[in-house]
Amino acid sequence: MKRFISLLLALAMALSLVACGNGGSANTNQDANNADDQQTPAETVELTVFAAASLTESLTAIGEKYMAENENVKINFNFDSSGKLYTQIKEGAPCDLFISAAPKQMNQLDGTLKDDADKNPDGLDMLVEGSRLDLLENKVVLAVAEGSDKGIDSFDKLAELLKSGGVTLAIGNEDVPVGQYTKKIFTYYEIDEAAIAANLTYGSNVKEVTTAVSEGTVDCGIIYASDAYSAGLTVAAEATADMCGQVIYPAAVLNTSTRQEAAAAFLAYLQDADASAEFEKVLFTPLSK
Repeated sequence: MKRFISLLLALAMALSLVACGNGGSANTNQDANNADDQQTPAETVELTVFAAASLTESLTAIGEKYMAENENVKINFNFDSSGKLYTQIKEGAPCDLFISAAPKQMNQLDGTLKDDADKNPDGLDMLVEGSRLDLLENKVVLAVAEGSDKGIDSFDKLAELLKSGGVTLAIGNEDVPVGQYTKKIFTYYEIDEAAIAANLTYGSNVKEVTTAVSEGTVDCGIIYASDAYSAGLTVAAEATADMCGQVIYPAAVLNTSTRQEAAAAFLAYLQDADASAEFEKVLFTPLSK
């Protein structure tokens, strides 16, 4: 009997050890499963976007929404005149995505045009092939300062007053797209810029021109519809295509970027319905939605 009881005790101990072993294995498996379920945080991707100053309000709002939806992405914007941005890119400034206020600055970086000395004089090839697209269209407008008593209600009237010296006007520098569109308007009306220089105030980007009108330091200014809207300025007239051509904003990913995939993803986002609606709020016309 004692031998039988001893055998029973030994068997019970053996079963207990097996059960403990299985429990330990189960715990180990559970720990492994828990470890697998814990996702490693995605690495933060920092994008640098160079964009025309006239995009400041709309692109900032779109960027904030994009970052909220993509927590691993941080976007750093550099807003300035397209001419200055082009120069910075040419000189090696880090940039992942470029959005210009005119084709001219984009053409100067486009390798498909490197054999065209007029459009790409330095023969640069800095765009990711196939990434370039026309993103937006804007309009050039004549904005009038609050309280102006010059009766400026059209570009025809502006031309008349400029030739007589009876008005002050803010315009962009010659390396700024809005300034280049203004020169075309002067040509259209046969206005000699040098002859009216005393009545002109220049801005290094469209925001400076807009500020001059907003502060009333000039009677009027030639700016974009988007900037006039954002600043709450009165628009006296809109320039026609005959006066200055279309105002197209091209965009492209830079081939010098180390984040080309992320830049392309943000560019695609700029073409979707939500981004297009944001652009339309400030009177841009989306071309790629």
